[in-house]
Amino acid sequence: MSSCSRVALVTGANKGIGFAITRDLCRQFSGDVVLTARDEARGRAAVQQLQAEGLSPRFHQLDIDDLQSIRALRDFLRKEYGGLNVLVNNAGIAFKFDDPTPFDIQAEVTLKTNFFATRNVCNELLPIIKPHGRVVNISSLQGSRALEQCCQPLQEMFCCEALTEGDLVDLMKKFVEDAKNGVHEGEGWPNSAYGVSKLGVTVLSRILARQLDEKRKADRILLNACCPGWVKTDMAGDFGSRSVEEGAETPVYLALLPPDATEPQGQLVRDKVVQDW
Repeated sequence: MSSCSRVALVTGANKGIGFAITRDLCRQFSGDVVLTARDEARGRAAVQQLQAEGLSPRFHQLDIDDLQSIRALRDFLRKEYGGLNVLVNNAGIAFKFDDPTPFDIQAEVTLKTNFFATRNVCNELLPIIKPHGRVVNISSLQGSRALEQCCQPLQEMFCCEALTEGDLVDLMKKFVEDAKNGVHEGEGWPNSAYGVSKLGVTVLSRILARQLDEKRKADRILLNACCPGWVKTDMAGDFGSRSVEEGAETPVYLALLPPDATEPQGQLVRDKVVQDW
């Protein structure tokens, strides 16, 4: 591959919304599309399914919980393409509503993947995002609801424009620690590990977009979070009200914002509309 070739990449793309996003990008993005998955067999099976539809994605293994796996992907992109044009951070987990796993374990596991691993992907891949690149972090309005359920001091911290990435990491660690100690509700946290993890993703997106504007303003890289809606996937089950194709619409819209676009930037977007949160 030439370093001038364009490339888009989707994490957690072997099924659900990630698969639908990959399919749409294969149809609409002018360049290669890389489907990543933690499980190589499932990832390659997903690629074959899209190939049967006449599409041509590439596959690369990626376990976002494994820093070495992220760095191997980074090195591949740097060698093959000289960087990355579009990154969609879709990989994530959620416990079922009736899962008997203790809340402290749910908090640790959910935050590890949805927030800390997503942050690791951003930290490793943002430096190789090319000018006019697009970064889309899949979040959720569950994060906004979690913010509403936080105590006032926590709300003020999350909403503070001066909040740094380090401050946010400390807040996420505190939630996990408070959950382990059984005091998270007393400390003003909501009773939703998934909601807190997605609140973290939304706030992280605002902070990372600000950093891009400060350090690489001329490159016009746009980074946003989005809520795909309540989609019928393994995560939401049949309770979801949207198809995966409908869930993919806003992420793909943000991934394909035109080169001269200057907004949205650092926002939470649902149905292609910026949300107040």
